[in-house]
Amino acid sequence: MSSWFGGLGSGLGQSLGQVGGSLASLTGHISDFTKDMLMETEEMEDFPNSGKKELESIHAILRSENERLKKLCSDLEEKHEASELQIKQQSTSYRSQLQQKEVEISHLKARQIALQDQLLKMQSAAQSVHSGAASMPATTVSSSFGYGLSHHASGFHEDDMDFGDIISSQQEINRLSNEVSRLESEVGHWRHIAQAQGTHSSDQSEICRLQNIIKELKQNRSQEIDDHQHGMSVLQNAHQQKLTEISRRHREELRDYKERIEELENLLQQGDSGVTVTDHSKIDEMQKTIQVLQTEKVESTKKLEELENKIENINKKLISAENDRDILKREQEQLNVEKRQIIEQCESLKLECSKLQPSAVRQSDTVTEKERMLLQNSSQEEVYRLQQALSDAENEIMRLSSLNQDNSLVEDNLKLQMHVQLLEKEKSILSQEKEELQLLFSKLSNEYEVSQSTAARDMTLDLELRDLRLNLEAKEQELNQCINEKEVLRAELEELDTQNQEATKHVISLKDQLSKQQNEGNSVIRKLKQDLDDEKKRVHQLEDDKMNITKELDVQKEKLTHSELALNDLHLTKQKLEDKVEDLENQLSKSQKNNLNIQMENLEIKEHIRQNEEELFRIRNELTQSLNQHSNSNFKDDLFKEKEAEVRNLKQNLSEIEQLNENLKKVAFDLRIENEKLVLACEDIRQQLEESVADNKQISVEKNTIAETLTREKEQIEAELCLAEKRLLEETNKYKQTIEELSNSRNRNTSALQLEHEHLIKLIQEKDFEIAGLKKNIEQMDTDHKKTKGILSSTLEEQKQFTQLINEKEFFIEKIKEKSSKLQEELDKCSQALRKNETLRQTIEEKDRSLGSMKEENNHLQEELERLREQQSRTGPITEPKTLDSTTELESEVSQLNIIKDHLEEEIKHHQKIIEDQNQSHMQLLQSLQEQKKEMDEFKYQHEQMNITHTQLFLEKDEEIKNLQKTIEQIKTQLNEERQDIQTENSDIFQKTKVQSLNIENGSEKHDLSKAETERLVKGLRERELEIKLLNEKNISLTKQIDKLSKDEVGKLTQIIQQKDLEIQALHARISSASYTQDGAHLQQQLQAYAMEREQVFAVLDEKTRENSHLKTEYHKMMDIVAAKEAALIKVQDENRRLSTRFESSGQDMFRETVQNLSRIIREKDIEIDALSQKSQTLLAVLQTSNPGNEVGGVNSNQFEELLQERDKLKQQVKKMEEWKQQVMTTVQNMQHESAQLQEELHQLQAQVLVDSDNNSKLQIDYTGLIQSYEQNETKLKNFGQELAQVQHSIGQLCSAKDLLLGKLDIMSPQLSSGSSFTPEAASESAGLSESPSFLQEEVEELRKLLQEKDATIRTLQENNHRLSNSIAASSELERREHEQSDSEIKQLKEKQDVLQNLLKEKDLLIKAKSDQLLSSNENFTNKVNENELLKQAVTNLKERTLILETDISKLKVENEKIVETSRGKETEYQALQETNMKFSIMLREKEFEYHSMKEKALAFEQLLKEKEQGEAGELNQLLNTVKSMQEKTITFQQERDQVMLALKQKQMENSALQNEVQHLHDKESRLNQELNRLRSHLLESEESHTLELLAVEDRETKLRKKVTLLEEKLVSSSNAMENASHQASVQVESLQEQLNIISKQRDEIAAQLTVSQDQVKQYALSLTNLQMVLEHFQQEEKAMYSAELEKQKQVIAEWKKKAENLEGKVLSLQERLDEANAALDSASRLTEQLDLKEEQIEELRKQSELRQEMLDDTQKKLMTLVNSTEGKVDKVLMRNLFIGHFHTPKNKRHEVLRLIGSILGIKKEEMEQLFNEDQGGVARWMTGWLGGGSKSVPNTPLRPNQQPMLNSSFSELFVKFLEMESHPSVPPPKLSIYDIKPLDSPGRRKLDTNAPTSSKETAEARAGRRADVNPFLAPRSAAVPLINPAGLGPGGPGHLLLKPISDVLPTFTPLPVSPDNSAGVVLKDLLKQ
Repeated sequence: MSSWFGGLGSGLGQSLGQVGGSLASLTGHISDFTKDMLMETEEMEDFPNSGKKELESIHAILRSENERLKKLCSDLEEKHEASELQIKQQSTSYRSQLQQKEVEISHLKARQIALQDQLLKMQSAAQSVHSGAASMPATTVSSSFGYGLSHHASGFHEDDMDFGDIISSQQEINRLSNEVSRLESEVGHWRHIAQAQGTHSSDQSEICRLQNIIKELKQNRSQEIDDHQHGMSVLQNAHQQKLTEISRRHREELRDYKERIEELENLLQQGDSGVTVTDHSKIDEMQKTIQVLQTEKVESTKKLEELENKIENINKKLISAENDRDILKREQEQLNVEKRQIIEQCESLKLECSKLQPSAVRQSDTVTEKERMLLQNSSQEEVYRLQQALSDAENEIMRLSSLNQDNSLVEDNLKLQMHVQLLEKEKSILSQEKEELQLLFSKLSNEYEVSQSTAARDMTLDLELRDLRLNLEAKEQELNQCINEKEVLRAELEELDTQNQEATKHVISLKDQLSKQQNEGNSVIRKLKQDLDDEKKRVHQLEDDKMNITKELDVQKEKLTHSELALNDLHLTKQKLEDKVEDLENQLSKSQKNNLNIQMENLEIKEHIRQNEEELFRIRNELTQSLNQHSNSNFKDDLFKEKEAEVRNLKQNLSEIEQLNENLKKVAFDLRIENEKLVLACEDIRQQLEESVADNKQISVEKNTIAETLTREKEQIEAELCLAEKRLLEETNKYKQTIEELSNSRNRNTSALQLEHEHLIKLIQEKDFEIAGLKKNIEQMDTDHKKTKGILSSTLEEQKQFTQLINEKEFFIEKIKEKSSKLQEELDKCSQALRKNETLRQTIEEKDRSLGSMKEENNHLQEELERLREQQSRTGPITEPKTLDSTTELESEVSQLNIIKDHLEEEIKHHQKIIEDQNQSHMQLLQSLQEQKKEMDEFKYQHEQMNITHTQLFLEKDEEIKNLQKTIEQIKTQLNEERQDIQTENSDIFQKTKVQSLNIENGSEKHDLSKAETERLVKGLRERELEIKLLNEKNISLTKQIDKLSKDEVGKLTQIIQQKDLEIQALHARISSASYTQDGAHLQQQLQAYAMEREQVFAVLDEKTRENSHLKTEYHKMMDIVAAKEAALIKVQDENRRLSTRFESSGQDMFRETVQNLSRIIREKDIEIDALSQKSQTLLAVLQTSNPGNEVGGVNSNQFEELLQERDKLKQQVKKMEEWKQQVMTTVQNMQHESAQLQEELHQLQAQVLVDSDNNSKLQIDYTGLIQSYEQNETKLKNFGQELAQVQHSIGQLCSAKDLLLGKLDIMSPQLSSGSSFTPEAASESAGLSESPSFLQEEVEELRKLLQEKDATIRTLQENNHRLSNSIAASSELERREHEQSDSEIKQLKEKQDVLQNLLKEKDLLIKAKSDQLLSSNENFTNKVNENELLKQAVTNLKERTLILETDISKLKVENEKIVETSRGKETEYQALQETNMKFSIMLREKEFEYHSMKEKALAFEQLLKEKEQGEAGELNQLLNTVKSMQEKTITFQQERDQVMLALKQKQMENSALQNEVQHLHDKESRLNQELNRLRSHLLESEESHTLELLAVEDRETKLRKKVTLLEEKLVSSSNAMENASHQASVQVESLQEQLNIISKQRDEIAAQLTVSQDQVKQYALSLTNLQMVLEHFQQEEKAMYSAELEKQKQVIAEWKKKAENLEGKVLSLQERLDEANAALDSASRLTEQLDLKEEQIEELRKQSELRQEMLDDTQKKLMTLVNSTEGKVDKVLMRNLFIGHFHTPKNKRHEVLRLIGSILGIKKEEMEQLFNEDQGGVARWMTGWLGGGSKSVPNTPLRPNQQPMLNSSFSELFVKFLEMESHPSVPPPKLSIYDIKPLDSPGRRKLDTNAPTSSKETAEARAGRRADVNPFLAPRSAAVPLINPAGLGPGGPGHLLLKPISDVLPTFTPLPVSPDNSAGVVLKDLLKQ
């Protein structure tokens, strides 16, 4: 990161430095130019227009500088943005790399743990196997880890910019080699210690400590990374804010500049208006322009300062980023170190295995040992070769990266320095320009004083100025006219104008230059960015390749380990087989020996048999002879028998021996067969070994090829970098040249303008000619360009052919490389053997040298001792140094004891460490147990949480049920209130009714509910409860939706309802008035209709709202499903698009970049051509203007030289461009191929996606079809429910109509009877008056009496009526209570049902959750099983490795013991030599001391002799003096000797300490020597690798030379083309020479042309700047677009990845859904079957409902006819019964009967009394009066057959009996019509009820309940009696009263209510008593 920032900063600095350098040179030239101008103006006083031209030139320079500065600003801003983008990209890459490294660390940790386990196992095995020998302690591991930790801060060096990671890897390789040597020395040291102190075992405490340290370091690293990322984000935010501020300021400044320019133009235009004001306006304008220029200069300086500040800030940020990057580097190096350490451990273990293998197999034959050694060497060599290949690749990468880094860093630093210097120079130049402008302003003010006198003539001049601004030609013409008219005034004014123009032009030119430089810088930066991006991509590719290679290496290592294991197995099997072979061979040899022995024995036996036979033959002969001779002798017989027995025994032995021979032959045959089998097995094993070796070779070949590809890529990158550097250098040279040319042209332009201003008019025409010539030149250049394009295309085609050839060559080269790799393998084998020999030789040589040196020292010491002894023999003997010897011996003993003590302490420590390790392992086991317990606790906790959540759900459901119950209770309370209202109304009606309808009411009272009906009711109630639940659930949604309904509709409905209520109130008022009876009935009907309508409206509304809510919920569900599906589809499509766009854009972006690069290059070349053409013109002008006519030839020669140099440069540039274009075209072709492949992949992916989408769409269609069918069925059910509800409503309407009609009848019947009684009485009285008044009077009296009786009876009946009403009220209250109890029971049942349903739902949810858990647990289980299997495999592998390592360790132990023994011997020799050396040194010192003393004595004797010669007198004195002095000296010498002895003792003590130190140093020296040997071997290996590399390089050189030859041929062809072009150029040069000759003659004309051309050049520059600005805008927009598109694509890619993951999840979910859908389809098929059944049932029910409706219509019609017919009629049967009863009663009590009849007929008590009083007339009149209304007679109830007339009993008693008889029911109990119509089980019914509104439901329930439960006395007429026998039902029809036919005899008045508590008899007795 830091290196990247450094590179970026240095790059910025370099680019800015170049720009600044150009600026500095430009500004320097400008300053020179201004000085020259001032000097030449003094010289050229002849020209009056010189001041004006100076001003113009200065103005132009200032403008150009301003523009240049602006371009610089924009350049810097763009660079800033680019740096920000790069920082962002690198931060993301670093984060990803960190994640990768963390993953690697985790892998390495796991591997480390596994290796540690292996080591522990190996050590334990080693302890068990080799009790005497010491295993390699774990301190090596710990030491290695310690080393790793010490090198932990070596850095985290991953970057997109450079190849730091490769450098770090190379450094690590070098470090690892050192570490290997160090580890080996440590191994030797520890072996020595092990031999010295015995058995040791490894300690893991250090490993644990190191692991803890590693964890801490990882935590620290993660924290640092987080801090670093946070800091980066903060920096980026700050950077962005600063950028936005800078861009905003820049835009504001641009706007200010534009506004100022417009203001100046307006001021100039305004200035033309007045004559007198013109001068003042001009001066003001000039002052303003000067101020503007000054402000612009100040602003530019400020901008430069700001830019410097920005650069400083950027540098600071870069430094901070570098620090962060260093930290990251260290961390990465730490990680790499850890990784390498683990790899080293693996490799060291492998090496040890390979070393230990031969010792294990030494027992086998020498041949097998050799073969095994070869195989081991080959495996080691392969590993080593792989490492070498890696190291080579990393060396090359490091070299490349170092080159890149060094170049980039140095260049960037130089650029930054240059840029800072140039900015400072620019500041100084701007300050100088400011001073010059001030001087100019002073000049202008002086000139203005002169020009005030000529103020009147300014109008024409101002007009001319405007024309000059608009058109250069018009301006020049006007200037010519002004020159002719007013030369002096025009000169002064023109000077002012030219100064103005020069200032502005100067600013514009500065701006133009800045913009050009900015564009060029931008192009350079873009190119560099593109190069950087390409390099980054390549680096990424290399990193990916590296990662792949590392992965392949790991895989190959694993393969190698497997192969090694297989080899070991094979070796083991081979050993076994060889052992078997040896055994078999031994057995064979033994068997052969046995065979030989047996054969020998057989031969001996045969010979023995022959001898025996001969003896037998001889004995037989003798026997025969003896038989003949001695027939009587038995002795010979016994001998014969014995011999025969011996022969038999011998034969048996022979047979046995033959059997043994056969057995041995069989065994030998079997052994041969087995031997052959073993030989075959050996051959198979050899073949397998050869195959493994071949595989290893192939792997090595592949690695070599990979390394070669990497080197090629590096070479390509190097070439590209070189090209980029060349381009940069060329561009810098171009800029420098252009700046120099511009400066030269300016210096010369001033002189030309001053000298040749007079020739302007002439030169304009010539300029036109020159323009035409330039156009022709341009056309020629275009043609040349086309030709070059054609050449390029041809070269590209050739290049394609060459690439094909190169590919073929590369194929051959690869084959050759394979061969060379094989040779290298052989070389490696030889080199390894040589190295080992060399290392052994070196060690032996060093030991010999050390011995030789020691011997030499010993010899020297012996010689010195001999010399001293000789001296001693001369002087005399001195004290023996026995004390010194004894002290040295004691000290050596002490040192040995100390060493033993140290060893014992180390052993104690070692044992302690072992104990600690065991404790740690015990603790680890406890921790693992605790973790398992924790997991169990977590599972239990999760289970408990699940239970808690379930309980919470239960509680929530219970709360919902409670809420529903509350709502139900509220509804019931409302129902009860309605019931009470109805009962009150009924009571009022009963109060109004009379006693006449008692008999029929008694009959209706007798109807009670049967048990069957109660069961039905219970069922119905249960069903209703279910419906109520559903309704309660839907009520909530309905209320919400009703609120949503439009307020207008609700308002209208409320208005309608209010109107209806008002109408009802009016109707009630009418009904209350008795006069409007018929109107009341009509109004009641209307009221009923309105109420029904209202209820229907409410019901419809509620149904609609419910349907709405239901449909909405379903719609939402469907929409959610559809949305989910659509989202899935959209995601899939988006992913496809993104993939396609990504693949296409990756190709398209590369195409665009290449095309843009080409277009930019072409533009730059065009600009260069224009610049060169302008340069040529300026050179011509300079030549003519600078020199006089005589010096034409010299100028021409110089110019020709310059032109030739320029031509050479152009040729070189063209060549470079062609090469670059060829490279670009090749890259483009490669990109096209890649894009084609990517497109093919995209098409495949799209096809797969289309298939998936088709499947999805099919599933969706099926699903939608099912849902639609389900919805249709639901709608059908709803419709049926609605129809049922309508039917129920119609039934309810009919019931209410019946109630109303019966009520009306009851009201109307007494009125009619009373009216009818009055009319016949009047008629009879009128008739009787005319006939006989006397008879009438009697009748009147009788009638009065009867009336009185009737009144009395009426009173009693009324009282009874009141009592009955009270009893009825009580009964109704009891019924209410019963109803409430039943309701409560229903509620309880509903609650239970709700609870059960909730439980069911919850259980379903639980089952689903448990099933999900089961599935997840199953998945986890399978994963765990797989992991276990993998771990088992790993364990087995590790076990195998441990076995191998154990064998290796055992071998190493043996070697260690040998080395230790040798080292001990050498150390003992060394110690002995040191001791002797010490002794000799002590002897030497003593001898030296004696020698000195003897010298002094000799001197003294010489002096004495001299004195003796002088005189004998002073001899005695001298002798005495000498004797005294000698005595004193002896004393002093003795003292000194004592001191020296003490010092010697001290030094001996010090020497003993030093000897211990020396021993330690010797140990260190031995280690260092070992390290040196290792390093030497490593150097030899590296040298060999270098030699191999050099060979490879030579091969590459040969290849490259071939390529160079091909390229040279191409160059020849291209050079031919270039020669043609150069020839044309030479032709053009000749033409130019001719033109120069002509121009030298026509210098004045050319000068004028130059001025015009300069003006045109300025115009072109302006147009170019405009175009460049436009281009910049476009480029910025494109950049913004590209950056936005890039970000979008990144986001899209991220989203695609997420969507891919989501899709994978969805695919799984869709598969699950498919299964569910299949199950749902099965269930749906079942549902459809059920639905069909239901539909059939519904159709049947429809038919039944239609029948019922028809019956209901008939009943309504009949009811209406009955009502019409029965109005005003009296029941005949009642009247007849009463009449008969009157005559049956005794005469004393007949008046009571009459009173009763009167009360029934509605006659008042007073009238009855009058009639009784008028009873004198007799019975005849009463009879006639009675029978007068015969048509309307009311018959009495007929007597029953069992009833006999009782004359003695009173009428009241008989009436009571009659009522008692009537109270017992003869008719079956009534049944509810609603329940008979349709069974409540049907779903349609339920649905209807659910849809029914609460209000209508309440009313319906109220009615149903009342009809079902209320006493028959309270029941209306319609409920008690049916009107008609239904058509479809016969005598076996339903037993409901409504459906039974009404007899014509039945009475039609309302019944009297009687409570069931009091019997009818008691009530009547009470009435009679009253």
